Amino acid sequence: MKQVPQEYYELLEQLQAVDFALVDLTLYLDTHPTDYQAIQQFNQLAQKRKQLKKQFESCYGPLQQYGNSYSNYPWNWNDSPWPWQV
Repeated sequence: MKQVPQEYYELLEQLQAVDFALVDLTLYLDTHPTDYQAIQQFNQLAQKRKQLKKQFESCYGPLQQYGNSYSNYPWNWNDSPWPWQV
């Protein structure tokens, strides 16, 4: 497997932290659908996740398949390591 820089891991950890918070907020909002502050926090984190994903993919390649992430040219889905391998 090829070496990746420390920044790869740091950015991936930021993404994982935001994803965890989004899942947690989703569960909370399922039972508290009128909590305006929680909805605002969810939307802010969703925006932050979108920015982090774009930053990660521009530096290290796609995170998800099936149309959720773009591929560079040439096709780079076979480039490793994949996020779930680190």
